[in-house]
Amino acid sequence: MTFLIETIKLGLANLRLQMLRSILTALGIIFGVAAVITMVSIGEGSTAEALAQIESLGAKNIILRSQKPPEDQSQQNSQQRSFVSKYGITREDFRVIQQNFPDAEAIVPLKEVGAQVLRGSKRQTSQGIGTTPDLLEAAKLQIARGRYLTEQDMASSDVVCVIGHEVAKEMFHLEDPIGETIHIDSTPLRVVGVLAPVGLSGGAGATVGRDLNLDIHLPITTARSVFGDTVMRRTSGSFQASEVQISEVYLVAPTRDRVVSDAARLRRLMNHRHGGMEELGMIVPYELLETARKEALTGQWISGAIAAISLLVGGIGIMNIMLASVTERTREIGIRRALGATRKHIVSQFLVETGVLSSIGGLIGVALGLGLSLGLNVLVPWLPRAPVIGKYFPADASLPTLVSPWSVIVAFLVAAATGLVFGIYPARKAAAQDPIVALRHD
Repeated sequence: MTFLIETIKLGLANLRLQMLRSILTALGIIFGVAAVITMVSIGEGSTAEALAQIESLGAKNIILRSQKPPEDQSQQNSQQRSFVSKYGITREDFRVIQQNFPDAEAIVPLKEVGAQVLRGSKRQTSQGIGTTPDLLEAAKLQIARGRYLTEQDMASSDVVCVIGHEVAKEMFHLEDPIGETIHIDSTPLRVVGVLAPVGLSGGAGATVGRDLNLDIHLPITTARSVFGDTVMRRTSGSFQASEVQISEVYLVAPTRDRVVSDAARLRRLMNHRHGGMEELGMIVPYELLETARKEALTGQWISGAIAAISLLVGGIGIMNIMLASVTERTREIGIRRALGATRKHIVSQFLVETGVLSSIGGLIGVALGLGLSLGLNVLVPWLPRAPVIGKYFPADASLPTLVSPWSVIVAFLVAAATGLVFGIYPARKAAAQDPIVALRHD
C-alpha cells in the first residue's frame, strides 16, 4: 500500500510539473466523454418524448380509420369540379366488429361532421367528431374544465359539445367557454367541457393525422341525426363531398399481448368485407412503440460507436504525449533504476500517470457533459425569445434531454480504461531501457 501511495504521489508530481501539457493531453478525453453524455442525453430525451406521445394514444388501442381511396387521373378529370365519394367504415362493419371482438375493453366509433366551426367572426375548418363517452378512456383524454359527454347526452341527442384546448384558446380567448355556444356549420352547440392539452401539434396528433387539440366532440347520435353522413369541403370555388358513415373506430384490446394478434384479425376481417384495405387505414400504437424502441436501441449503438472513436482519439493523444515523456525522462529512468527501482516500478509509475490523467479528464468530461445536457433544456426554448437570433428559430423550438446514468458511468470507466490501455506501451518502453544507457543519455 505504501508503494502504491508513493507511486501515485510521484505520478501527480510529474503531472504538475507539466501542467499545461497535461491539460492539453486530457482535452481529448474531456471532450470525448462530454460528447458521449450529451449525445446520449439528446437521444434519450427525444426517444422518451416520442414514446410518451405514442403511449398517450393507448398502448392497447387499435385505430381503424376510413381514408379516401386513391383515384387515377382519368377518374379525377371525369368528376370535374363537383363530386361525391362514398367510402370507409359502415355501420354494418361496426356491428360485425362488435360481434367478432366480444371481449374487447371498448369499441368506440368516431364520425367527422361539418365543414366549418364558427363563433362570431372567428372560423376554422371543422374537426367536429361525433362519438361516445367511452372515447375519453380509450383515447387517454383528460378534462380540464367542465365534463365530458354522458349516456344522457347520447340518449337525448343533445346538441352539446366538448372542445379541445386550442379551440377554447382561439375561439374564446380570455372567456370561460363553459355554457357558451359554438356553431358547426349552422348548428349551435352548447359547450359543456374543455379537454386538457394533448401532446403537441406535430407530436401525438401527427401520429393520428390531426392536431387533437382542435377536435370538437359531440354525441354520435346528434352527429347522425343533425349532420347526416355527407361532409362537404369547399375550396377555390369548388367543393368536395364525401359520404362516410364512420370515420374511425377505436378498439381497445383486453391485454397488450393481444394487441398484435387482434390487429391482424381485424385487418383480415376488413380486408374480406371491403375486398382490400384501399379505403381503410390502421394505426396500432403498440407496434409504433416497439418500432420506436428498436430505433432507440439502434441510436444507442451508433452513439456508442461515436463514443469509441472519440475516446480512441483521446487515448492516442495520451500515448503520443507519454512516448515523448519517456524520451525526455530517460535520464530520470536511469537514475531510478540505478537506485534499485525494478521494471515493475517504472511501469507502475507511468501507468499511474496515464490513469490519473485519464480519470481526471473523465471527471471533467462528466461535469461538462452534464452541464451541456441540462443547459440545452433551458437554452433551446429560450432561443425563439432572443432579441436578435429569435427570428431564426420556430416558436415551439425544443430539444428535450434525459441524462442516462449508464452513459455517465460507462463513459467515465471507458475513459479511465483508455488511459491505462494506451499507457501500457510507453510504460513498457520506459521500463525496457538499459539503465547504463539511460544514465549516459543527455
